[in-house]
Amino acid sequence: MPRFLSAFKVLRPTFSVLLLFPLLLPAQQPTSIPPKVKAATDRAVAWLITQQKPAGYFNDDKTPTEVKPGNLPSHSAAMTALALMGLASVGHMPNDPTPEGQAAGNALRYIVHNIIPDENGYLGKSDRSRMYGHGIITLMMTEMVGHAPDDETDRLLHQQVKGALQLILRAQAVSKSEANRGGWRYEPSSSDSDISVSVWQLMSLRAAKNAGFDVPKDAIDKGIAYIKRSYQAERDDQGRPKGDAPFSYEPYGGRKTFSTTAAGLLSLQVAGQYDAPEVIGSANWLLTSPPEISEPWFFYGTYYYAQGMYQRGGEHAAIARQKTEQMLTDTQNPDGSWFPRNGNEKSAGAVYATSLALLSLSVYHHFLPIYQK
Repeated sequence: MPRFLSAFKVLRPTFSVLLLFPLLLPAQQPTSIPPKVKAATDRAVAWLITQQKPAGYFNDDKTPTEVKPGNLPSHSAAMTALALMGLASVGHMPNDPTPEGQAAGNALRYIVHNIIPDENGYLGKSDRSRMYGHGIITLMMTEMVGHAPDDETDRLLHQQVKGALQLILRAQAVSKSEANRGGWRYEPSSSDSDISVSVWQLMSLRAAKNAGFDVPKDAIDKGIAYIKRSYQAERDDQGRPKGDAPFSYEPYGGRKTFSTTAAGLLSLQVAGQYDAPEVIGSANWLLTSPPEISEPWFFYGTYYYAQGMYQRGGEHAAIARQKTEQMLTDTQNPDGSWFPRNGNEKSAGAVYATSLALLSLSVYHHFLPIYQK
């Protein structure tokens, strides 16, 4: 997913960036977190909070950058939102009176108090993370409703979510071709769409609706229709998909990868399409095309894969969980972090990879509402 790399840059001086394993026998889903996974997530949390800067943001830069409200270190709000979701996914909420909770609370304060949305509610402008950052930050904020560390942060959070949702709706309503209609891309004014940007916006809309915000059903329906147009199966004379297939980066063509397929799978289920042909077919496709550590977008795609296959349940969830846990526990660094191995993802850094690894390992923790069944 190289365009994700060019669209989402992490604050690092010289780097830029910013979702066949032998089939296992069907297994019963474990009812508890395996000790090795618990140990891995504990180490990851301990490492991640050491990467927080005094201002509250997370990134790999060893030299903290001055924070100016409305003009933040590049992509620091979006990266901090990923880290905060990673912490929260294993139970460390911003209003918890623990060291981990205090770190999460400082992260939420950093984002909410330092982002200055423009008149349209654009959250991706302050840190130049564009619509990728806007979707990631909006999703994080909706998941933190009820968990703000203080009343003023809670008030600003609600205010910013409302503006952010309106921005997503306006960006979706931009005049587009039939293929691109209902989706989103790099800027609110973009007249085209891609699956990578669109899934963050669609999940944000659904999460906001679940949290009690006013989200038109029509907007979610249009987002669903866009994602479905990226499903690359053969179709019958009625246009209905046949067989197992991947999702592509753009509708009716483009790259068909593990990460784009996993992203489509998760986003449709989050939007309530649990038994859609596109969900069934893409989940089956992922059984024979699971992630490998050398994937171009391994951490990004594994996050979608782990959460999406968990939503599918049964054999799909059991196989994906075992595969995900084996890959991540085997490749965790001694200090508790993960670092991308592929060139396209290497420049994202360890905060990015560790945050997504936590989200990938957290499928049975049930702390974030958006990923609950």
